[in-house]
Amino acid sequence: MLTNQVEQRLKEIIRKMAYFHDWIIEAMEVMPDHVHLFLSAPPRYSPAEIVKLIKSWTQKALCKEFKEIRKYLWGGSLWSEGYFVSTVNDSTTKDEIKKYIENQKKELKQLGLWDIKAVGFSKNPRPSTGGVV
Repeated sequence: MLTNQVEQRLKEIIRKMAYFHDWIIEAMEVMPDHVHLFLSAPPRYSPAEIVKLIKSWTQKALCKEFKEIRKYLWGGSLWSEGYFVSTVNDSTTKDEIKKYIENQKKELKQLGLWDIKAVGFSKNPRPSTGGVV
């Protein structure tokens, strides 16, 4: 579901939010059913608050701009309630995280799980699994 124009618009929305909230996006990759996002934020934002802001703003904007999204959703929600958060530390460096995120589509395509170009509303009419932000 998060492909083509929807993917590009999602990235634009997150970048605008980052600018407005003083977040620094280190890496971002949108997969067909979830998002990988590595960002730095001022301490006034908790990870839970960042996820809540991103999920709420992106859902409102994408559902408003892409009416066809609604018919593919279960229960009307673009995102699931869950998410994964981790931090950079001594055992996981910033460069390792960036490389991991930047290689997601390449690795997924190599596994043959998705044909990234073919995934779209007309060719993959399945509900979102409510990916991770």
